[in-house]
Amino acid sequence: MDLSYTPEEEEFGAGLREWLAKTLPGLPPGPSPDDWPGRRAYDLGWQRRLYDAGYADVHWGASPTTRLIFLEETEKAGAPYVGANFVGLLHAGPTIAAEGTDAQRARWLPPILRGEEVWCQGFSEPDAGSDLAALRTRARRDGDDYVVTGSKIWTSHAEVADWCELLVRTDPDAPKHRGITWLALPMDASGITVRPLRTLAGSAEFAEVFLDEVRVPVDNRVGDENDGWRVTMVTLSFERGTAFAGEVVACRRVLGELAVEARENGRWDDPALRRRLGRLNAEFRALWRLTQWNVSAAEAAGGVPGAGGSVFKLRYSHARQELYDTAAEVLGADSLDLDRPWTLDRLSSLSYTIAAGTSQIQHDIIAERLLGLPKGR
Repeated sequence: MDLSYTPEEEEFGAGLREWLAKTLPGLPPGPSPDDWPGRRAYDLGWQRRLYDAGYADVHWGASPTTRLIFLEETEKAGAPYVGANFVGLLHAGPTIAAEGTDAQRARWLPPILRGEEVWCQGFSEPDAGSDLAALRTRARRDGDDYVVTGSKIWTSHAEVADWCELLVRTDPDAPKHRGITWLALPMDASGITVRPLRTLAGSAEFAEVFLDEVRVPVDNRVGDENDGWRVTMVTLSFERGTAFAGEVVACRRVLGELAVEARENGRWDDPALRRRLGRLNAEFRALWRLTQWNVSAAEAAGGVPGAGGSVFKLRYSHARQELYDTAAEVLGADSLDLDRPWTLDRLSSLSYTIAAGTSQIQHDIIAERLLGLPKGR
Protein backbone atom coordinates (compact mmCIF):
# COMPACT_ATOMS: atom_id res chain seq x y z
CA MET A 1 0.00 0.00 0.00
CA ASP A 2 1.37 3.44 -0.99
CA LEU A 3 1.43 5.64 2.11
CA SER A 4 2.92 8.69 0.40
CA TYR A 5 0.88 11.82 -0.31
CA THR A 6 -0.19 12.79 -3.82
CA PRO A 7 0.89 16.16 -5.31
CA GLU A 8 -2.62 17.52 -4.61
CA GLU A 9 -2.41 16.41 -0.98
CA GLU A 10 1.05 17.95 -0.62
CA GLU A 11 -0.35 21.20 -2.01
CA PHE A 12 -3.19 21.12 0.52
CA GLY A 13 -0.70 20.64 3.37
CA ALA A 14 1.51 23.50 2.14
CA GLY A 15 -1.44 25.87 1.91
CA LEU A 16 -2.61 24.92 5.39
CA ARG A 17 0.88 25.47 6.84
CA GLU A 18 1.00 28.93 5.28
CA TRP A 19 -2.42 29.86 6.68
CA LEU A 20 -1.52 28.59 10.15
CA ALA A 21 1.73 30.55 10.14
CA LYS A 22 -0.20 33.76 9.44
CA THR A 23 -3.16 33.06 11.73
CA LEU A 24 -1.79 31.56 14.94
CA PRO A 25 0.34 34.54 16.10
CA GLY A 26 -2.80 36.69 16.22
CA LEU A 27 -4.88 34.35 18.38
CA PRO A 28 -5.86 35.58 21.86
CA PRO A 29 -4.73 33.49 24.86
CA GLY A 30 -7.02 30.65 25.82
CA PRO A 31 -9.23 30.70 28.93
CA SER A 32 -8.60 28.89 32.20
CA PRO A 33 -9.02 25.09 31.97
CA ASP A 34 -11.81 25.30 34.55
CA ASP A 35 -13.76 27.99 32.66
CA TRP A 36 -15.94 25.75 30.50
CA PRO A 37 -18.19 28.52 29.13
CA GLY A 38 -15.02 30.40 28.22
CA ARG A 39 -13.49 27.31 26.65
CA ARG A 40 -16.65 26.68 24.68
CA ALA A 41 -16.54 30.22 23.29
CA TYR A 42 -12.82 29.95 22.51
CA ASP A 43 -13.11 26.57 20.80
CA LEU A 44 -16.13 27.65 18.76
CA GLY A 45 -14.26 30.80 17.77
CA TRP A 46 -11.35 28.75 16.46
CA GLN A 47 -13.72 26.53 14.52
CA ARG A 48 -15.27 29.63 12.97
CA ARG A 49 -11.83 30.77 11.81
CA LEU A 50 -11.31 27.40 10.17
CA TYR A 51 -14.72 27.66 8.53
CA ASP A 52 -14.06 31.12 7.15
CA ALA A 53 -10.70 29.94 5.77
CA GLY A 54 -12.27 26.94 4.03
CA TYR A 55 -10.82 24.26 6.29
CA ALA A 56 -13.91 23.33 8.29
CA ASP A 57 -15.17 20.43 6.22
CA VAL A 58 -12.06 18.24 6.49
CA HIS A 59 -13.68 16.01 9.11
CA TRP A 60 -16.31 14.62 6.77
CA GLY A 61 -16.39 16.69 3.60
CA ALA A 62 -12.95 15.59 2.41
CA SER A 63 -11.04 12.35 1.97
CA PRO A 64 -9.66 10.53 5.04
CA THR A 65 -6.12 11.34 3.85
CA THR A 66 -6.89 15.06 3.67
CA ARG A 67 -8.33 14.81 7.18
CA LEU A 68 -5.11 13.18 8.36
CA ILE A 69 -2.97 15.90 6.81
CA PHE A 70 -5.12 18.52 8.52
CA LEU A 71 -4.70 16.87 11.93
CA GLU A 72 -0.96 16.45 11.40
CA GLU A 73 -0.29 20.03 10.32
CA THR A 74 -2.49 21.73 12.93
CA GLU A 75 -0.89 19.72 15.73
CA LYS A 76 2.64 20.40 14.47
CA ALA A 77 1.88 24.11 14.32
CA GLY A 78 0.49 24.15 17.87
CA ALA A 79 -2.99 25.19 16.75
CA PRO A 80 -5.83 25.08 19.31
CA TYR A 81 -7.18 21.62 20.02
CA VAL A 82 -10.78 20.90 18.99
CA GLY A 83 -11.69 20.96 22.69
CA ALA A 84 -15.44 21.33 23.23
CA ASN A 85 -15.93 20.60 19.52
CA PHE A 86 -14.46 17.11 19.90
CA VAL A 87 -17.66 15.07 19.84
CA GLY A 88 -19.35 17.10 17.13
CA LEU A 89 -16.39 17.16 14.75
CA LEU A 90 -14.90 13.73 15.34
CA HIS A 91 -17.84 11.51 16.45
CA ALA A 92 -21.37 12.77 15.86
CA GLY A 93 -20.67 14.78 12.73
CA PRO A 94 -18.97 11.97 10.79
CA THR A 95 -21.71 9.55 11.92
CA ILE A 96 -24.50 11.83 10.72
CA ALA A 97 -22.62 12.42 7.47
CA ALA A 98 -22.38 8.66 6.92
CA GLU A 99 -25.75 7.50 8.29
CA GLY A 100 -28.09 10.50 8.47
CA THR A 101 -30.79 11.59 6.06
CA ASP A 102 -30.37 14.61 3.79
CA ALA A 103 -32.52 16.65 6.17
CA GLN A 104 -30.44 15.57 9.19
CA ARG A 105 -27.18 16.41 7.46
CA ALA A 106 -28.56 19.82 6.49
CA ARG A 107 -29.77 20.51 10.05
CA TRP A 108 -26.79 19.38 12.14
CA LEU A 109 -23.62 19.46 10.07
CA PRO A 110 -23.40 23.16 9.06
CA PRO A 111 -23.74 24.48 12.66
CA ILE A 112 -20.92 22.16 13.77
CA LEU A 113 -18.71 23.34 10.93
CA ARG A 114 -19.52 27.02 11.52
CA GLY A 115 -18.68 26.78 15.22
CA GLU A 116 -22.22 27.37 16.42
CA GLU A 117 -23.18 24.17 18.28
CA VAL A 118 -21.43 21.79 20.64
CA TRP A 119 -22.20 18.09 21.01
CA CYS A 120 -21.63 15.67 23.88
CA GLN A 121 -21.64 11.87 23.95
CA GLY A 122 -24.27 9.98 25.94
CA PHE A 123 -23.11 6.38 25.59
CA SER A 124 -21.72 5.05 28.90
CA GLU A 125 -23.97 4.17 31.81
CA PRO A 126 -23.25 3.59 35.51
CA ASP A 127 -24.22 -0.10 35.52
CA ALA A 128 -23.01 -1.09 32.06
CA GLY A 129 -19.26 -0.66 32.51
CA SER A 130 -17.34 -1.54 29.36
CA ASP A 131 -20.31 -3.60 28.11
CA LEU A 132 -21.89 -0.72 26.23
CA ALA A 133 -24.66 -2.89 24.78
CA ALA A 134 -25.92 -3.55 28.32
CA LEU A 135 -27.30 0.00 28.50
CA ARG A 136 -30.67 0.42 30.19
CA THR A 137 -31.78 3.96 29.34
CA ARG A 138 -35.26 3.41 27.91
CA ALA A 139 -36.99 5.18 25.04
CA ARG A 140 -40.73 4.60 24.71
CA ARG A 141 -42.43 5.58 21.44
CA ASP A 142 -45.29 8.06 21.94
CA GLY A 143 -46.62 9.33 18.63
CA ASP A 144 -43.96 11.44 16.93
CA ASP A 145 -41.69 11.40 20.00
CA TYR A 146 -39.57 9.02 22.03
CA VAL A 147 -39.94 9.45 25.79
CA VAL A 148 -36.53 8.78 27.35
CA THR A 149 -35.77 7.85 30.96
CA GLY A 150 -32.42 6.78 32.38
CA SER A 151 -28.94 8.10 33.07
CA LYS A 152 -25.54 8.43 31.45
CA ILE A 153 -22.07 8.87 32.91
CA TRP A 154 -18.73 10.21 31.63
CA THR A 155 -20.68 12.44 29.25
CA SER A 156 -18.02 14.64 27.67
CA HIS A 157 -18.77 18.40 27.63
CA ALA A 158 -22.39 17.94 28.73
CA GLU A 159 -22.31 21.21 30.70
CA VAL A 160 -21.85 23.31 27.59
CA ALA A 161 -23.41 21.09 24.90
CA ASP A 162 -26.35 21.91 22.67
CA TRP A 163 -26.84 18.32 21.48
CA CYS A 164 -26.05 14.82 22.67
CA GLU A 165 -25.45 11.69 20.62
CA LEU A 166 -27.56 9.38 22.76
CA LEU A 167 -27.94 5.60 22.85
CA VAL A 168 -31.25 4.29 24.15
CA ARG A 169 -32.99 0.94 24.42
CA THR A 170 -36.15 0.93 22.33
CA ASP A 171 -36.90 -2.82 22.52
CA PRO A 172 -36.19 -4.33 25.96
CA ASP A 173 -37.23 -7.79 24.77
CA ALA A 174 -34.77 -7.97 21.88
CA PRO A 175 -31.24 -9.38 22.26
CA LYS A 176 -29.22 -6.62 23.84
CA HIS A 177 -27.35 -5.59 20.68
CA ARG A 178 -30.55 -5.44 18.62
CA GLY A 179 -32.83 -3.24 20.70
CA ILE A 180 -30.73 -0.06 20.67
CA THR A 181 -31.40 3.22 18.84
CA TRP A 182 -29.14 6.25 18.16
CA LEU A 183 -30.83 9.60 18.88
CA ALA A 184 -29.82 13.25 18.69
CA LEU A 185 -30.94 14.71 22.02
CA PRO A 186 -31.43 18.51 22.40
CA MET A 187 -29.75 19.37 25.69
CA ASP A 188 -32.25 22.13 26.47
CA ALA A 189 -35.17 19.66 26.55
CA SER A 190 -37.29 19.48 29.69
CA GLY A 191 -36.36 16.70 32.12
CA ILE A 192 -32.53 16.78 31.70
CA THR A 193 -30.27 17.20 34.74
CA VAL A 194 -26.49 17.59 34.31
CA ARG A 195 -24.13 17.02 37.26
CA PRO A 196 -20.42 17.67 36.60
CA LEU A 197 -17.86 15.02 37.60
CA ARG A 198 -14.49 16.22 38.88
CA THR A 199 -11.56 14.09 37.75
CA LEU A 200 -8.31 13.16 39.49
CA ALA A 201 -6.69 16.09 37.69
CA GLY A 202 -9.27 18.50 39.12
CA SER A 203 -11.05 19.19 35.83
CA ALA A 204 -14.75 18.72 35.12
CA GLU A 205 -15.05 17.95 31.42
CA PHE A 206 -17.27 14.95 32.20
CA ALA A 207 -20.72 14.82 33.75
CA GLU A 208 -23.55 12.58 34.81
CA VAL A 209 -26.73 13.17 32.83
CA PHE A 210 -30.14 12.19 34.20
CA LEU A 211 -33.11 11.87 31.85
CA ASP A 212 -36.62 11.98 33.29
CA GLU A 213 -39.36 11.51 30.69
CA VAL A 214 -37.45 13.57 28.12
CA ARG A 215 -39.25 13.88 24.79
CA VAL A 216 -37.10 13.48 21.68
CA PRO A 217 -38.66 13.77 18.20
CA VAL A 218 -38.60 10.59 16.13
CA ASP A 219 -37.08 12.73 13.37
CA ASN A 220 -33.95 12.94 15.55
CA ARG A 221 -33.29 9.22 15.13
CA VAL A 222 -30.20 8.44 13.04
CA GLY A 223 -30.67 5.09 11.32
CA ASP A 224 -33.61 2.79 11.86
CA GLU A 225 -35.24 2.01 15.19
CA ASN A 226 -33.37 -0.83 16.91
CA ASP A 227 -30.47 -0.49 14.44
CA GLY A 228 -28.52 1.77 16.78
CA TRP A 229 -25.79 -0.73 17.56
CA ARG A 230 -24.68 -0.78 13.93
CA VAL A 231 -24.77 3.03 13.82
CA THR A 232 -22.77 3.10 17.06
CA MET A 233 -20.08 0.95 15.48
CA VAL A 234 -19.76 3.64 12.81
CA THR A 235 -19.36 6.27 15.54
CA LEU A 236 -16.75 4.23 17.38
CA SER A 237 -14.86 3.44 14.19
CA PHE A 238 -14.32 7.17 13.69
CA GLU A 239 -13.38 7.62 17.35
CA ARG A 240 -10.79 4.83 17.23
CA GLY A 241 -9.70 5.25 13.63
CA THR A 242 -8.83 8.94 13.19
CA ALA A 243 -9.88 10.97 16.24
CA PHE A 244 -6.56 10.30 18.03
CA ALA A 245 -4.37 10.98 14.99
CA GLY A 246 -3.38 14.49 16.03
CA GLU A 247 -2.46 13.20 19.47
CA VAL A 248 0.17 10.88 17.99
CA VAL A 249 1.86 13.96 16.52
CA ALA A 250 1.60 15.66 19.93
CA CYS A 251 3.22 12.67 21.64
CA ARG A 252 6.13 12.77 19.22
CA ARG A 253 6.60 16.45 20.06
CA VAL A 254 6.52 15.66 23.79
CA LEU A 255 9.23 13.03 23.28
CA GLY A 256 11.52 15.68 21.82
CA GLU A 257 10.78 18.02 24.73
CA LEU A 258 11.51 15.24 27.22
CA ALA A 259 14.89 14.61 25.62
CA VAL A 260 15.75 18.30 25.97
CA GLU A 261 14.62 18.33 29.62
CA ALA A 262 16.63 15.16 30.37
CA ARG A 263 19.80 16.72 28.94
CA GLU A 264 19.27 19.86 31.01
CA ASN A 265 18.62 18.12 34.35
CA GLY A 266 21.25 15.38 33.98
CA ARG A 267 18.94 12.40 33.58
CA TRP A 268 20.14 11.88 30.01
CA ASP A 269 23.17 10.12 31.51
CA ASP A 270 20.92 7.15 32.40
CA PRO A 271 21.26 4.68 29.48
CA ALA A 272 18.02 2.91 30.43
CA LEU A 273 16.11 6.18 30.09
CA ARG A 274 17.71 6.91 26.72
CA ARG A 275 16.74 3.46 25.48
CA ARG A 276 13.18 3.99 26.67
CA LEU A 277 12.92 7.33 24.89
CA GLY A 278 14.35 5.78 21.71
CA ARG A 279 11.93 2.87 21.80
CA LEU A 280 8.96 5.21 22.37
CA ASN A 281 10.10 7.33 19.44
CA ALA A 282 10.10 4.22 17.23
CA GLU A 283 6.71 3.19 18.58
CA PHE A 284 5.03 6.51 17.87
CA ARG A 285 6.56 6.60 14.39
CA ALA A 286 5.08 3.15 13.81
CA LEU A 287 1.72 4.29 15.17
CA TRP A 288 1.73 7.18 12.73
CA ARG A 289 2.36 4.76 9.87
CA LEU A 290 -0.44 2.56 11.17
CA THR A 291 -2.72 5.61 11.18
CA GLN A 292 -1.80 6.29 7.55
CA TRP A 293 -2.51 2.66 6.68
CA ASN A 294 -5.91 2.75 8.43
CA VAL A 295 -6.82 5.99 6.67
CA SER A 296 -5.81 4.56 3.29
CA ALA A 297 -7.91 1.46 3.99
CA ALA A 298 -10.86 3.64 5.03
CA GLU A 299 -10.55 5.66 1.83
CA ALA A 300 -10.67 2.47 -0.23
CA ALA A 301 -13.73 1.30 1.74
CA GLY A 302 -15.81 4.45 1.30
CA GLY A 303 -14.53 6.64 4.12
CA VAL A 304 -15.51 4.75 7.30
CA PRO A 305 -12.55 3.34 9.28
CA GLY A 306 -12.57 -0.40 9.91
CA ALA A 307 -11.58 -2.71 12.75
CA GLY A 308 -7.94 -1.75 12.21
CA GLY A 309 -8.74 1.29 14.32
CA SER A 310 -8.96 -1.03 17.33
CA VAL A 311 -5.36 -2.14 16.74
CA PHE A 312 -4.27 1.48 16.73
CA LYS A 313 -6.37 2.47 19.74
CA LEU A 314 -5.17 -0.50 21.80
CA ARG A 315 -1.49 0.18 21.27
CA TYR A 316 -1.75 3.97 21.33
CA SER A 317 -3.51 4.12 24.70
CA HIS A 318 -0.80 2.01 26.34
CA ALA A 319 2.03 3.86 24.56
CA ARG A 320 0.63 7.17 25.79
CA GLN A 321 0.62 5.93 29.38
CA GLU A 322 4.22 4.76 28.94
CA LEU A 323 5.19 8.14 27.52
CA TYR A 324 3.96 10.04 30.56
CA ASP A 325 5.38 7.48 32.98
CA THR A 326 8.69 8.23 31.28
CA ALA A 327 8.00 11.95 31.70
CA ALA A 328 7.69 11.30 35.44
CA GLU A 329 11.13 9.63 35.37
CA VAL A 330 12.60 12.66 33.64
CA LEU A 331 11.00 15.11 36.08
CA GLY A 332 11.77 13.11 39.20
CA ALA A 333 10.25 14.69 42.32
CA ASP A 334 8.92 17.54 40.17
CA SER A 335 6.46 15.07 38.63
CA LEU A 336 4.27 15.64 41.71
CA ASP A 337 4.00 19.36 40.94
CA LEU A 338 0.68 19.99 39.15
CA ASP A 339 2.08 23.23 37.71
CA ARG A 340 4.87 21.40 35.83
CA PRO A 341 4.46 20.39 32.20
CA TRP A 342 3.31 16.81 31.64
CA THR A 343 2.03 16.20 35.21
CA LEU A 344 -1.66 16.70 34.38
CA ASP A 345 -1.13 14.90 31.08
CA ARG A 346 0.14 11.91 33.03
CA LEU A 347 -3.01 11.84 35.12
CA SER A 348 -5.26 12.13 32.08
CA SER A 349 -3.32 9.39 30.27
CA LEU A 350 -4.68 6.90 32.80
CA SER A 351 -8.10 7.20 31.15
CA TYR A 352 -6.94 6.25 27.66
CA THR A 353 -7.16 2.50 28.22
CA ILE A 354 -10.86 3.07 29.05
CA ALA A 355 -11.94 5.89 26.71
CA ALA A 356 -13.35 4.89 23.29
CA GLY A 357 -13.69 1.30 24.48
CA THR A 358 -11.52 -0.46 27.06
CA SER A 359 -8.38 -2.35 26.09
CA GLN A 360 -10.18 -5.59 26.91
CA ILE A 361 -12.93 -4.74 24.42
CA GLN A 362 -10.32 -3.88 21.78
CA HIS A 363 -8.69 -7.29 22.31
CA ASP A 364 -12.08 -8.92 21.68
CA ILE A 365 -12.69 -6.90 18.51
CA ILE A 366 -9.26 -7.72 17.12
CA ALA A 367 -9.66 -11.40 17.95
CA GLU A 368 -13.11 -11.74 16.41
CA ARG A 369 -13.06 -9.33 13.44
CA LEU A 370 -9.44 -9.43 12.34
CA LEU A 371 -8.19 -12.84 13.46
CA GLY A 372 -11.47 -14.68 12.92
CA LEU A 373 -11.48 -16.28 16.38
CA PRO A 374 -14.85 -17.45 17.79
CA LYS A 375 -16.83 -15.24 20.12
CA GLY A 376 -16.72 -16.07 23.80
CA ARG A 377 -19.74 -17.69 25.34
